[in-house]
Amino acid sequence: MVLDGGLATLLERLGADLGGELWSARLLLEDPALIREAHAAYFAAGADVATTASYQASIPGFLRKGLDRGEAERLIRLSVEVAAQARDEAGGGLVAASVGPYGACLANGAEYTGDYDLDEDGLVAWHRPRWELLAASEADLLACETIPSFAEARALARLLDETPSVKVWVSFSCRDSARISDGTPIAEAAALFSGNPQVVAAGVNCTAPRHIPGLIGELRGGLPVVVYPNSGETWDAASRRWRGLTDPIEYGQAAKEWQAAGASLIGGCCRTTPEHIRQIRAHLA
Repeated sequence: MVLDGGLATLLERLGADLGGELWSARLLLEDPALIREAHAAYFAAGADVATTASYQASIPGFLRKGLDRGEAERLIRLSVEVAAQARDEAGGGLVAASVGPYGACLANGAEYTGDYDLDEDGLVAWHRPRWELLAASEADLLACETIPSFAEARALARLLDETPSVKVWVSFSCRDSARISDGTPIAEAAALFSGNPQVVAAGVNCTAPRHIPGLIGELRGGLPVVVYPNSGETWDAASRRWRGLTDPIEYGQAAKEWQAAGASLIGGCCRTTPEHIRQIRAHLA
């Protein structure tokens, strides 16, 4: 199955200003039609799944911007509605409602460290309002993504137990080829969800592509594996250019290797575009 690519990356290319802590979620208020256009572009490129613009959306985040709770809840539901509209216009596909980590709301990079000021119980309480809204929506499943810490994974596992009708995939941000961002072995983190029929896949996102083969190896033999790394770009000051899988063809070739290694759901994250997804589709066909 081919997932979509970087939603915020494409929205910025389409001219959106994503400054501020709400990031792409600000467009749920300001320009939801542009979000629908971005989803449509990924479906046209060959994606089977649209991941909603709810990654950075949270009730506390919207309240800090002066919205009332009712409006905040409406915007979170709207993230699913615009993705479903694009899916229907494309003639098929799935909608994965993004459940971003607590660190995304902090807007301080904690989604790549797991350095939180909440314990497991606090994380359950923080996630629950958005979780309940998305679980009750028309989304086909929830995408619990960029999860950096074992405590947050345990919190999400508890919420999953509370909602037996929902399907999810769980993907972690990782520091290397074997461990999630807080240092927990990824096999140990994924084992929290092993054997749960509600979980369709476990894996990795928003992580450098060079770590993906090793991480797939750590996960192989358990749940189906989902991978959607970023482009892996770093700035080469000497040549004054970005280096990494900036070339969509190279990204597509890498995706073929990830599939051969054991991944069954493959897409892109930060700085990937519809052209990257088009190349994934071409190389996995």
